[in-house]
Amino acid sequence: MKNRKLVLAARPEHLIKETDFRLEEEEIRPLKEGEFLIKVLFLSVAPVMKFYMLDGAGIENPMQFGDTMRGRGVGEVVESKNPTFQVGDIVQGKCGWQEYVICDGTPYYMMYKVNQRGLSYSTALGVLGMTGFTSYFGLYNVGECKEDDNVLVSAATGGVGSNVGHLANIKGANAVGMASTDEKCKLLVEKLGYKGAINYTKENIAEQIDHFFPEGVDIYFDNVGGKILDIALTKLRRYARVVLCGRISQYKDRDNPDYSLNNWHRVGATRSKMEGFFIYDYEKHFPKAEHEMAQWITEGKLTYQEDMLYGLEKMPEALNRLFTKKNVGKQLVKIS
Repeated sequence: MKNRKLVLAARPEHLIKETDFRLEEEEIRPLKEGEFLIKVLFLSVAPVMKFYMLDGAGIENPMQFGDTMRGRGVGEVVESKNPTFQVGDIVQGKCGWQEYVICDGTPYYMMYKVNQRGLSYSTALGVLGMTGFTSYFGLYNVGECKEDDNVLVSAATGGVGSNVGHLANIKGANAVGMASTDEKCKLLVEKLGYKGAINYTKENIAEQIDHFFPEGVDIYFDNVGGKILDIALTKLRRYARVVLCGRISQYKDRDNPDYSLNNWHRVGATRSKMEGFFIYDYEKHFPKAEHEMAQWITEGKLTYQEDMLYGLEKMPEALNRLFTKKNVGKQLVKIS
């Protein structure tokens, strides 16, 4: 058997290019005791991957040329010498950009068995995986969402944001999302549980926030950082919570300085809280989140949106879609 993989060939400048990677093929070696072989079914992309290629993003060691590109995936165990993982098990974890991966079950790979619950295995990378867990714990634990809260969400049709509208509804809160096109705004209201939507590319953001939330915002779920975060800070109610989940507006070009907030003082003036979080800090609570969200999907309280490309060669394009505002929902690539 042979494995195909994408390895780092160049450091990205601006958008990701196909030439930043090199497609390699290799024989799959025999398994050692304790190892198992996974056939990758789906791979996920996230904005932070660009910085894995540059400097490790402060989370991992910087990638070296020739390293298999990092990334989470879901796959099927097709051979095993590990008693914990049997042939036929569906697992998700650090697979990398490749068609097969040999795993030894150590914590580095963060491998979890997937409970399908009658849904596509792809959901283990989206609504019932790290993306969905980020929505869940960001809104409920960091944002402390409660009934009648006014919830404002940036990049609301992205992988994380596309779950927050329904999660807010489940708590009896009112969510308004921001997106880059009229089509995405329509999707927010018609499918993704938002009470209203703001097209931030053509509407006055501050005026629209006032329109939907004249009394102010209780929770701002921030996925973009930069200028939109700065505007949102001027709309906080007393004791508001700002959830710092992502800053994709600052990921585009490492040579440009980060945007400096002008309205940070509004956090103190409104007695608010602005807090970041690392999703793996909630790891022991993942089963609870997975169980509840799966149940809500079954009950029709939570719908999800996936944006799917096909084939390993599409991975660079999939990653770029996050930075060019083309993805609608969780961006995935079907590998096998």
